[in-house]
Amino acid sequence: MAKNIEPKLKKIGDYLKLEEDTIFTIPAYQRAYSWGINNCDKLWQDINDYVEGGSKDRYFFGTIIINCQEDDTKYDLIDGQQRTTTFLLLLKALLVRINIAIERTISDEDSAGLCRGLQERRRRIMGILYKAETEDISDRPDKVKDTVICSRTPILENCSINEQYKTELQTILKATDYVTAEVNVVKIKYKQKDNRYTNFFKNYKFFYNKISELSDSQLNNIAKSITDNCEVIEIKSWQVEQAITMFNSLNSDGLPLYDSDIISAQLYAAAKAVCKETEFKELWEQLNELIGELENADIADINAILMQYMYYVRTRNGDTIRATGAPDVTVPGVRRYYTETNKKLINDPMSMCSDMLKLVKIWAKISSYPQVKVLLKFNENSKLFLASYFYRLNEDDVSEESIMPILDCMIRLFALLELVDYGYSSKYFKTFLFKEEVSLADESISIEKITNDFDNHIRATWDREDIKGKLQDYDGYALVYLNEYLFARESDAEFKLGDKYDIEHIMPYSGKNISEIRRDAGIVDKDEFNGIVNKLGNKILLEGKINRAIGNEWFRTKVSTKLEDKTGYINSKYPIANALVEKYRNESKPYWKKADIIAATEKASERIVKFIYGE
Repeated sequence: MAKNIEPKLKKIGDYLKLEEDTIFTIPAYQRAYSWGINNCDKLWQDINDYVEGGSKDRYFFGTIIINCQEDDTKYDLIDGQQRTTTFLLLLKALLVRINIAIERTISDEDSAGLCRGLQERRRRIMGILYKAETEDISDRPDKVKDTVICSRTPILENCSINEQYKTELQTILKATDYVTAEVNVVKIKYKQKDNRYTNFFKNYKFFYNKISELSDSQLNNIAKSITDNCEVIEIKSWQVEQAITMFNSLNSDGLPLYDSDIISAQLYAAAKAVCKETEFKELWEQLNELIGELENADIADINAILMQYMYYVRTRNGDTIRATGAPDVTVPGVRRYYTETNKKLINDPMSMCSDMLKLVKIWAKISSYPQVKVLLKFNENSKLFLASYFYRLNEDDVSEESIMPILDCMIRLFALLELVDYGYSSKYFKTFLFKEEVSLADESISIEKITNDFDNHIRATWDREDIKGKLQDYDGYALVYLNEYLFARESDAEFKLGDKYDIEHIMPYSGKNISEIRRDAGIVDKDEFNGIVNKLGNKILLEGKINRAIGNEWFRTKVSTKLEDKTGYINSKYPIANALVEKYRNESKPYWKKADIIAATEKASERIVKFIYGE
């Protein structure tokens, strides 16, 4: 007979203090550890305010939901893994700082009472983190003995298929001091400074630094308050289905449950029901690893991929076209679609994951294409319809040539969205795209047919000269990328956006020399200057390093080849900057005037309007 749900109010120290054969586990379907510095700062402030307030009441930190497994020896954290993990990191930071404080106070007769208190805190925390018995813990830190204790099996095992750094908490807990932890934790490739660390270590470091600001007496008080005066409600369950249901509906850690959390939980449950949980975990981990790379490139996260897949499935199933043949642009919520409207997708977890994996692999392959980088400077919704086209492709056959026509169509339409007064939700964009998505997803429909659809829609909807006029008045930024890309295309030059770049105003819009620069450019007053400085013809792409070096310099300095310790357009890899250097190479004192900006804007406008209208 199954046990009933069992709620208990517990001190945090008692909640975390497990029996010898018991361990906390983070289930396979749970989210990754996602608490950041802001969450930890709020937790720290709450604790500090409570301690400094001197209240005799206990401080409540919410509800923890546990699913008991394997004769109650495994405690699956259903709701509370973020707080539990964070409290373990906080306790570890306290322990390391307490060890330092004990060494300071051990030989001070005036601090004997405080030292005894710190030693009690040391024993209490080591008993929690390592299940160590009081008699096994020395009064003062002992490197050899402490290393043995810290090397014990950790009290929390992370089994989440969404967590890339499963052993990171263990690495921190096993280190006897801060420096050892810092040396041994994961350093994320291509990240700088603190960004190269995982959330685990960043949060541990945050607590360690905060605790270092405390006096030894404050340290003793706050450590005692955390373990003995702060409480949680621990709710134990003994039924997996019940645990999954609570996971879907309850959340008390201050972070919303994402659609992907709910969906991955149900996918895992479906895989487990047919004894395919191992295969599913491997597939999901592969999916998450690739999505992590897409997130770093600002392409998509798991929730975006679920949305894109939903769009494709609905299109494939004919759900986006009404019986009358008109597009149905109403979109269900992602969570509701997978868990209620089309549950058969969840019930076939391996197929669904394989389908999403195909999509992710194609995104990974094309993410460096220049056309993709330009498109993504426009409205995010373009990804939804582009993804449906991907499903007609074989991953191995994907190339710039194979997707350029569709990318061009998307860029043309979303460039118009940047210019006109209609929003994405109007019939000229969203309704058209929903109807066209049927063709994008259908491999029997030719690329020529799709291109013609875009051509006909654009030409029938917008007047060419009106669009060119809007381009000449354009003062935004997205079209600067398109202009640079199209200039490279017509010049047969290479276009790579790179990692660190800026939009450069050829004529500066600020700076100490702005009055003289404006006068040299033939601009009469400030109003005229404001009307021309942000035009398309006055903006180019430039490497961030070069842009910082030249700042608001005169045009002749920017295009000069003699910059002493500085750098300029001549060192740029962007095609328009190169063209300016080439054009003014032989002029001893070149100027960039109002007429130059107007001429450059005219050329950029004509270049873009020809592209938009497929000329």
